[in-house]
Amino acid sequence: MDAIVTAGGIPRPDDPLYAYSSGDSKALIDVAGKPMIQWVLDALGEARQIKNIIIIGLSHKSNVSSKKPLHFISNQGRMLNNIVAGVEKALELDPQAKYVLVASSDIPGLKTGMVDWLIRTAMRTKDDLYYGVVPREVMEKRFPASKRTYTRLKDAEVCGADVNIIHVRMATQHLDTWEQLIGNRKSPLKQASVIGLDTLFQVATHSIALDDLVARVSERIGIKGRAILWDQAEPGMDVDKPFQLEIMRKDLARSQRQAEAQLAGVNGKAGKRKSASKAKKRKLVKPKSRAKTPGKSKSRKVRPLARKVAVKKASRR
Repeated sequence: MDAIVTAGGIPRPDDPLYAYSSGDSKALIDVAGKPMIQWVLDALGEARQIKNIIIIGLSHKSNVSSKKPLHFISNQGRMLNNIVAGVEKALELDPQAKYVLVASSDIPGLKTGMVDWLIRTAMRTKDDLYYGVVPREVMEKRFPASKRTYTRLKDAEVCGADVNIIHVRMATQHLDTWEQLIGNRKSPLKQASVIGLDTLFQVATHSIALDDLVARVSERIGIKGRAILWDQAEPGMDVDKPFQLEIMRKDLARSQRQAEAQLAGVNGKAGKRKSASKAKKRKLVKPKSRAKTPGKSKSRKVRPLARKVAVKKASRR
C-alpha cells in the first residue's frame, strides 16, 4: 500500500502559525529539531506495508527524507484535487493498487506501530473508506490541553483522526459530495448537513450512535464505510494553533531525551557486561608453572651419589 501525505498548506499572514512558518509550508515548521512532516515520514518509512510515499505540496528541494521511496507532486490547490492526484500517482506506480493511506503532514506524534495497526485493522474487511476517530477520553488523557473539537454522539464523543485509508475508486466517484465533506472536515455538524437534515438533527441532538452514523453516511454517498476507533491520541493530534505546536514540541523533545537516555543505559550495561566477561576470562586462565632449571635438578641427584662414593673410598683406605 502507498501512502499519500498532504503538505500543501502555506499559512497566510492572518494564520496563527504564519510567524512560525515565515511564509513557507506549514509542513516544514520545526518540531523538536525536525520539520513537522519529517516525523510523519519517519513513521511511514518504518511501516511494514507501506511501499511508496507520495508527498503533495513539496518538492525535492524540501530536504525531507524517508527509508521508503519518495515521490513529489505539486500542490493542486484544493484538498480533494490533491488526494485525486495522489491516487493517480499510486496507480501509476502500481496499476493493481486497491487502497491508499492518506495522512496529514501535521500529526508529528504519529508512530510506526500506529500505521501498521491501522492497516492490519482496516484490511480485515473490504470497505471503501476507513475513517478514524479518537474518543475524547483518550485524547484528553494523552493531551489534556489539546482543545480539540468533538462530536457528541449517542454512545461516544469523538474527534477525527488525520490518517485514514480509502479505496482508489473513491478518487473518481462522488467527487462533489467529497468536496463538501472534506471542505467541512473541521465541522462535523456541517458534514452531517451535506448528507441530510435528518442526520444533522440526530448529530445535533446526540441521538445517533457512531456505527449508525457511519451506516447512514455510507448509504447516502453510496459507499461502504467503516469507523476506526483509535485507542491512541496521536493520529488526532494535528497542529493547527501555536499552543498545539508547543505541546508537540515539548512532547517530542521529551520523547527524544528518554530514547537517548535509554540507549545510553543499554550501551552502559553492555559495556559492564563486556568488562565482567573479560575479567572472568582472566580468572579462568591458569598461571603458567615455572620451568625447572636443568642444571639445578641434575646437581640435586648427582651430589648425594658422589658423597656415597667418596665415603666408600675413604673406608677402603
